[in-house]
Amino acid sequence: MPTANWRQLLLTRRMLVCTLTGFSSGLPLYLLLNLVPAWLKTEGLSLKMIGAFALIQFPYTWKFVWSPLLDRYALPLLGRRRSWMLVTQILLVGAIAALGQIAPSVQIEVVLLLTAAIAFLSATQDIVLDAFRRELLPEIELGLGNAIHVNAYKIAGLVPGAISLILADHLPWNAVFIITALFMLPGVAMTLWVAEPAGMFGSPRTLRQAVVEPFHEFFNRQGIQSALLVLVFILLYKLGDSLCTALATPFYLDMGFSKTEIGIVAKNAGLWPSVIAGLVGGVWMVRLGINRALWVFGFLQWAAILGFAWLAWRGPAPSDAPRLAILAVVIAAEAVGVGLGTTAFVAWMARMTHPAYTATQLALFTSLMAVPRTFINASAGWLVEYLGWFNFFVLCTVLAVPGMTLLLKVAPWNEPAIDTQPGQS
Repeated sequence: MPTANWRQLLLTRRMLVCTLTGFSSGLPLYLLLNLVPAWLKTEGLSLKMIGAFALIQFPYTWKFVWSPLLDRYALPLLGRRRSWMLVTQILLVGAIAALGQIAPSVQIEVVLLLTAAIAFLSATQDIVLDAFRRELLPEIELGLGNAIHVNAYKIAGLVPGAISLILADHLPWNAVFIITALFMLPGVAMTLWVAEPAGMFGSPRTLRQAVVEPFHEFFNRQGIQSALLVLVFILLYKLGDSLCTALATPFYLDMGFSKTEIGIVAKNAGLWPSVIAGLVGGVWMVRLGINRALWVFGFLQWAAILGFAWLAWRGPAPSDAPRLAILAVVIAAEAVGVGLGTTAFVAWMARMTHPAYTATQLALFTSLMAVPRTFINASAGWLVEYLGWFNFFVLCTVLAVPGMTLLLKVAPWNEPAIDTQPGQS
């Protein structure tokens, strides 16, 4: 595609919408991952209690269970997608603001209920934002639009992970949480500003149709064997790099880097290369196509794991070595590889959905995508103790191969994907 064309795509109103959907989607998750643990720690809770709060991520892996309700029902105002977007966003503003008004040391049960509610609302918002974005973007813009969404998602982490923490040194926690909640308002404004996507298909007519038909349509369209291959691919494509980074910080510490060194380098060599790579990847996908991007970006993602193996092979960095440069190279390579791989993967999953069942099918796919992060990564500590760091990363490299091999079936280099034009064949 000519250069001018992707520049025109980049400047469209739809790309601005993708920026706002990514920011709105990412902020609640990073609040749970970064700000809440810091708040609980300063309020005197034990590390064991703080660690138990990881269980509140449960809704993100099971959101496909209630996603049919969002496909079937619309609230009275704004349409099927925008009505649910507005309700979840307003409730998130209120829940986040209310969280800081509680004293964790004496009301831990209330904190648990509110954080669980935020996780549920956040996962529900993800369902409807993913469906809205899929229906908004034409086929040619899926790669670039999802790249912008994913990178805005990452940038949103700077609010609870940096801005809010800095404010906490100068303001009471109740004010910090109110200010953090206000960062959800651009998403609310976006929901009120945009129009409901004009879908080719109406909503399911019955709840049974909303629950059964998305799965029936997917398996019928693909055929049982191809559909199972697709689901296995979704499980495996990110397995190697997900497991590789599960214990990244303890690994860096074992390699002799201080917490300060890790913090400085991770903020700069991790986030921004990932964001830039994601944007470049989105533009590149316009030229390559999603199938070929899965191959090219997948190999880069796979190669990034070797950087960890190289660092483990070197062992603890000597004091006279260019310590930060070595760490920066490994972190940046991983950020670029994973950023590109995720960009292509999310665009591919969006393309796999049928326009009539985007919420349920995308919820199923993204839930499967989260399985390695949520469950398989729990084995990382045991594997490292048994294998050692170098062999562990070699294993991660090997585990990335099956997902790449399945590309031969689910996304052939020179052929259309098996999901070509769902609903129009």
